[in-house]
Amino acid sequence: MPTATEFEHLLRGAALRVTRPRLAVLTAVHAHPHAETVTIFEAVRGELPEVSQQAVYDVLRALTDAGLVRRIQPAGSVARYESRVGDNHHHMVCRSCHAIADVDCAVGEAPCLSASDDRGYAIDEAEVTYWGVCPACASEPTSATSPTRQPTTNPGE
Repeated sequence: MPTATEFEHLLRGAALRVTRPRLAVLTAVHAHPHAETVTIFEAVRGELPEVSQQAVYDVLRALTDAGLVRRIQPAGSVARYESRVGDNHHHMVCRSCHAIADVDCAVGEAPCLSASDDRGYAIDEAEVTYWGVCPACASEPTSATSPTRQPTTNPGE
């Protein structure tokens, strides 16, 4: 995980003022990959008890807009945030426990940025969500999966 000084450099490099809430949110996002807003808020409150929930939302929006964090929202899920930015990775989501894991860009015959028909779009990102059951849930005898949710491929945000 980056140090406070490295977080300060990231903020300045993105033309953002260095503030305690921004540093705390960056730290929380790095410490809790794919965390929901409530988890990030609780982590920030542990460091800055006076910070409001709205302030955390505002900081997350500013950091996302600056490209310092990435907002993802798998189908049926609340928004989540991650620190892995600047690449075109995808995600795997467990249908049972809703755990999320990173997966590098799809490989095979077609690179993941090549659409069969780009319809004139200048594609710069592709987002693929793989749905399944994680190893921990698969080993449980009462592993429940949702037959209604299908794997989805969504264009980048």
